[in-house]
Amino acid sequence: MHESAQGPATTPAPSRTAPTPHPVPGPRPAAVPRPGRPGPRPAPPAQRTPQQAAKPGPAATTPSVSTQVPQVQLIPASAEGALDAAEEAVDLLLDTGRAPGDVLVLTAGELHPWAAHELSFGEAAYWAQHDARDDVFYADAAQAERAAARPVVVFAVNGGAPDDVARSLPVALGRATALLVVCGDPQQINSVLGAGV
Repeated sequence: MHESAQGPATTPAPSRTAPTPHPVPGPRPAAVPRPGRPGPRPAPPAQRTPQQAAKPGPAATTPSVSTQVPQVQLIPASAEGALDAAEEAVDLLLDTGRAPGDVLVLTAGELHPWAAHELSFGEAAYWAQHDARDDVFYADAAQAERAAARPVVVFAVNGGAPDDVARSLPVALGRATALLVVCGDPQQINSVLGAGV
């Protein structure tokens, strides 16, 4: 009789809950869906040691910026592919449990489509979303000084003049309190980081 046969416990005891080993994928809790690109996940980003990471520049003395050097990860990408690489990095961060409000995405070249769309409703509404910290926020790297620090900053080097990238990268680093993910040409990024950004 199989009805009364009981093997090893197949359900957790009522007083305990079963551990969940990984975040369960599902819909984002974001108020406004972000445009994304389905596709394969990127390879794990290259890790830098704290000695290789650049020290924050003068912007780090402002109260809204971390005084610790965040971890720096590099995702190699062409200028044309940097935005896609940044999107994949954001998706991976969210899929592994990072809260959407913890992430700031900066672009060195053309604006992210979400930022361009939201700016069409006016700067006040756009920056109000930044201040609400309910979702991933996208901004032009030239406006990074206006953005508040967040645990994770994803910096897409999707164009822009080399001097502008060199000026924006230290600001992006100063806005990240835990992790800076840079998507772009490794030679260009390493030359900026190696210059003591």
